[in-house]
Amino acid sequence: MGGSEGFSHIVYHVDERNVYEQTRQFYEALGFKHVLKEREDSDVVSWLVFETSDTFSGNVTIHLMLSTENVCRNHKPLDQLADACLVFRIENADLLKAVLDQQQVKYKDRSSKDGKLAEIHVVDPMENRLIFTNRPAYPNLIDFTPTPITQVSGAPAPGHAPLDVGLTPKSFAILTSGGDCSGMNPAVRAAVRYGIAKGCNVYGIYEGYQGLVDGGKYIRKMDWKSVRGWLSVGGTSIGTARCMAFKTREGRLSAAENLVKHGIDSLIVCGGDGSLTGADVFRSEWGSLIAELLSTDRITDQQAKTFSHLTIVGMVGSIDNDMASTDITIGAASCLHRVCEMVDSIGTTASSHSRAFVIEVMGRDCGWVAMMAAIATGADFVFIPEQPLAAGEWQEAICDVAHRHREMGKRKTVIIVAEGALDSSLNPVKSEDIKNILTERLGLDTRVTILGHIQRGGTPCAFDRILATTQSVAAVEAVLQSTPDMPSPFIGYVNNKVTSGPLMDAVALTHQVADAIHKKEFDRAMQLRDPQFRQDFTIYNATSVKGNDSLLLPSHRRLRFGIVHVGAPAAGMNAATRTVVRYALNRGHVPVAISNGFDGLLKGALEEMTWIDVDGWSNLGGSHLGTNRHVPGKHIDMGMLAYQMQRYELQGLVIVGGFEAYSSLLALSQARDKYPSLRVPLCVIPATISNNVPGTDYSLGCDTSLNMIVNACDAITQSARSSRRRVFVVEVQGGRSGFLAVQAGLASGANTVYIPEEGVTLDRIQSDVHHLMALYLDDDADRSEGRIVLRNETASDTYTTDVISNIFKEEGHALFDSRTAVLGHVQQGGAPSPLDRIRANTLGFRAVQFLEKQSKDALNQFAAKHNNATDDDPVLHTSSIPVPNRPIELCTAPSSAAIVGFSGSGVRCISVDELIRITDVKNRKPKSAWWYVQRPFVDLLAGRGLFTPEAQALHCKDTTHS
Repeated sequence: MGGSEGFSHIVYHVDERNVYEQTRQFYEALGFKHVLKEREDSDVVSWLVFETSDTFSGNVTIHLMLSTENVCRNHKPLDQLADACLVFRIENADLLKAVLDQQQVKYKDRSSKDGKLAEIHVVDPMENRLIFTNRPAYPNLIDFTPTPITQVSGAPAPGHAPLDVGLTPKSFAILTSGGDCSGMNPAVRAAVRYGIAKGCNVYGIYEGYQGLVDGGKYIRKMDWKSVRGWLSVGGTSIGTARCMAFKTREGRLSAAENLVKHGIDSLIVCGGDGSLTGADVFRSEWGSLIAELLSTDRITDQQAKTFSHLTIVGMVGSIDNDMASTDITIGAASCLHRVCEMVDSIGTTASSHSRAFVIEVMGRDCGWVAMMAAIATGADFVFIPEQPLAAGEWQEAICDVAHRHREMGKRKTVIIVAEGALDSSLNPVKSEDIKNILTERLGLDTRVTILGHIQRGGTPCAFDRILATTQSVAAVEAVLQSTPDMPSPFIGYVNNKVTSGPLMDAVALTHQVADAIHKKEFDRAMQLRDPQFRQDFTIYNATSVKGNDSLLLPSHRRLRFGIVHVGAPAAGMNAATRTVVRYALNRGHVPVAISNGFDGLLKGALEEMTWIDVDGWSNLGGSHLGTNRHVPGKHIDMGMLAYQMQRYELQGLVIVGGFEAYSSLLALSQARDKYPSLRVPLCVIPATISNNVPGTDYSLGCDTSLNMIVNACDAITQSARSSRRRVFVVEVQGGRSGFLAVQAGLASGANTVYIPEEGVTLDRIQSDVHHLMALYLDDDADRSEGRIVLRNETASDTYTTDVISNIFKEEGHALFDSRTAVLGHVQQGGAPSPLDRIRANTLGFRAVQFLEKQSKDALNQFAAKHNNATDDDPVLHTSSIPVPNRPIELCTAPSSAAIVGFSGSGVRCISVDELIRITDVKNRKPKSAWWYVQRPFVDLLAGRGLFTPEAQALHCKDTTHS
């Protein structure tokens, strides 16, 4: 035997009936509850569970089995303590000894003479060793009261003892403040469970700062079950409220007193910049508040010494995404989901009636929601406070754009305006004003829709659940590592990684943006926003209005290139194609769509695209051009393909797709030596739900697929909970990559995941069965609970989804039922999520830039040779130089064949030479994956002690990611 960490229960095998009976009676006398009756077969089985108090997290379940097999015992004297034993925490040693004496159980009392340290060693009838102690030094103590336990009172998840218990457990509280947003509940859930896992006492402050001031019932100790089911709940279940009292000295004095009396010395705050500023003020005054409380006898000398320092950790929960020092805030992505759903719905009405709609969204001084919604929905115009138009000019601008698009055949006009939109003279730009302009000047039937607080509500999207979870883990770590001389940390998200920096620096930068706007320093306001914001604004302007002559390239630099979709369909393919076409047209290029993959190129299924051809493609799922998995050189004759490239004068290719697209890129680049017509720029825009393309953090479609999986898991869990105790084994796609399973596991609260990187073993399944049994033993007897386990489709050839489910059902001993759910191709369908649309916009823009960069030198040399001119010569900026009527060899360098992918918050073009070195060709994925470090959190937050490096080494056997 050993400590309880990482175990759902402990199995005792006994081969003598009398010893079996004595052992069961022994543990029942100590307070273990016999929860399952004996099976009617050759073995006799007892399930004995001891449920702990709420002083520390812990629980132990003993599976006692009478077996005909020989059981080997190691007989040792009582005073020779073995390394393997169960350790229980006790409060009253005399009470325990009385119980032991009554049961005539021998024991060794090794307590200290002064009585401060209690330590009693006991051997049960099977000669297993137990220690009962009040010593806090043992790593896995189980709180023990030597009386029978009849009910569970706040017991945390079984099998999950604290990982690191010190002499004085760290106590911290979490509160949510300011405007609510989807993602706050997942943040609280992760903070509570991770804190408990680290041996902390965790408190929830209800009703924000008001609860902190009022104290009493508003400050509650949280246990493992307190936050069950919170992942899928919008808003904040611990509440938020405006609190004028906290802005006063007396209010903060009461707040400090309440924290001290609850033994809390650290505070995690999830809110906006105002909430975080108030928290830091609270910390700066802490010393004087403690001194005043001591001088007025509201706290003791010992309390004043113990709580001389307050730790503050800030996280941002804001739909506006208006905080500096982070790329995105908790709640912003979910808000964008609500906005895009509404705008998509309005768009169908607008098109049906040929109307114009002016849609107002939230954002105060930040235009992030408005701009991202405009990008994601293909809006005709957007107003944001950071880049206003001159007073009197915006009216002409919107009329010009609306008229131009109507002339091309558009039946609808959609204009998005941020609630804080201004003109350059700081006059508000109101929705009604825009409506009147469109109605009076263009005669358009125009309506106004103000989305309002609908943007705040709803179920958190997958991205927000994962962001909130990983940030809360970092916040708890910051609490544990904080020192009095450190500035209050701020948990952010930069370059696809959770970060920590000085809280007040981030707040100060945030305030500078509003100051710059009010001082009419609009360029500075844009510079203070994150780089992605500025880039997206540039991309939107380059792709939203037809005929922007300032974007035209010199005629000799203009290309005729193809766009082809390869591999399985993925949401975002159409959105990327739309951006490629529109930006290319504004640059003077000729984009040519190739239908049905490379097969379409062989058959001549090509079409020159126009601006209106791709209108409305932003929210279309799947592949409008058509796609298949045929790869050049393998399924497609390379010679014929090269001939068609020359025949149709294609001077470049944009390939949109997954690993097949990547394989096509390699094959085409390797064939350049043989076929001159392939010596043109070649690039891939990664698009696959599996997210297994090397050279990018995210592929188009993976976020949409995650949301589909998470929504399905929410519904499945609800169904499982409504009927009976049931575990669903849910099969997800992903190829040989566990990305979808791990990320969806975090976002849905799965109990565990099976992924190809780890494989599946019988021992692993058995361990998971034990864990599930312990969970259901711990549940309320009159309440059904539904749980899910995610399995990647290729995790194991032997242990299929059905096999795992059947094992769960058979081994569950009637504690729970098991069913399967195979989500299948529903994961590839549906409208693209807002994040996938925005990512598609970025990658499409950068793909065109890549073609231009790689072809620039060759085209300049060609023009100079035929026209005695250079790129700087004004003559090149006229249309007098004809585009070559045949393909020319534009490039041969490996860098001219690349993946255009995300690296952090930026975009990199990684050449085929680099890609080969980082590719696991056999398993069709990169050799390393950034998301793999989050794998242990799935088990940890489900109640498994799988956080220590030792436990990870036992459980995660993938050497690829070691």
